[in-house]
Amino acid sequence: MFRYLTLAVTLGLITPPVFAEDISLYGAGSLKAALSDVVETYSEVYGTPVATRFGPSGLMRERIEAGDAVHVFASANMRHPRTLEAAGRGGPVVLFARNQLCALARPEVSITTDTLLEVMLDDDTRLGTSTPKADPSGDYAFELFDKTDHADVLKAKALQLTGGPDSAKAPEGRNSYAWVLDSDQADVFLTYCTNAVLARKEVPELQIVTVPEALSVGADYGLIVLDDAPEAAWTLAMYILSPAGQSVLADYGFDAAAVMKGD
Repeated sequence: MFRYLTLAVTLGLITPPVFAEDISLYGAGSLKAALSDVVETYSEVYGTPVATRFGPSGLMRERIEAGDAVHVFASANMRHPRTLEAAGRGGPVVLFARNQLCALARPEVSITTDTLLEVMLDDDTRLGTSTPKADPSGDYAFELFDKTDHADVLKAKALQLTGGPDSAKAPEGRNSYAWVLDSDQADVFLTYCTNAVLARKEVPELQIVTVPEALSVGADYGLIVLDDAPEAAWTLAMYILSPAGQSVLADYGFDAAAVMKGD
């Protein structure tokens, strides 16, 4: 389906009319900057306003299940949209971007890719993650722990500081991960590499540490159009999948080009 939609948009075979009906998109928090740009351009091109809401994918899925009127859902994993698909709420689910985990560290922490595991295991290191089940970033962090011989130790010490229903919120206008480290809540935080880049733009002193290949964890992002969505919602989904939308995602550090090549 992805190849067909991309080809159709590229060749101009799909040229939908201007839609008057507003549409809504829920997306993973890590997609906020990129998809906000995509949506802005889409609205300019098609004249269709899009209401957006971003947050932990698991909590976004729960809001949809609870009855929020949502037309397009862009998740930081495949499981949440597939859960909606399995429940007969929409589909099909399409892979539209990939991400990776990185470590974000305070400036005074002595850390490299080679010493990342040692530093995380150090009793003096406050290790932060997002909240598993509520936020895929937390699930991916715990998946990384499972690749070590110290999974139980790391999971026990992990401070689940973001992404949960009761997590403290960053002040308005602040990057959540920059704020967590800048306010001294953790020494090292595992998050998406795209989030780490945005955090260091806000606090340049922060360190971004590449995860060693043996522990590397990839994140597959899934897109679904919900049942009873207006035609414009399908056009938005196709725009996200189009070279124009994929290019914006790539500009923000997502591995979108690989998806377009079918890798």
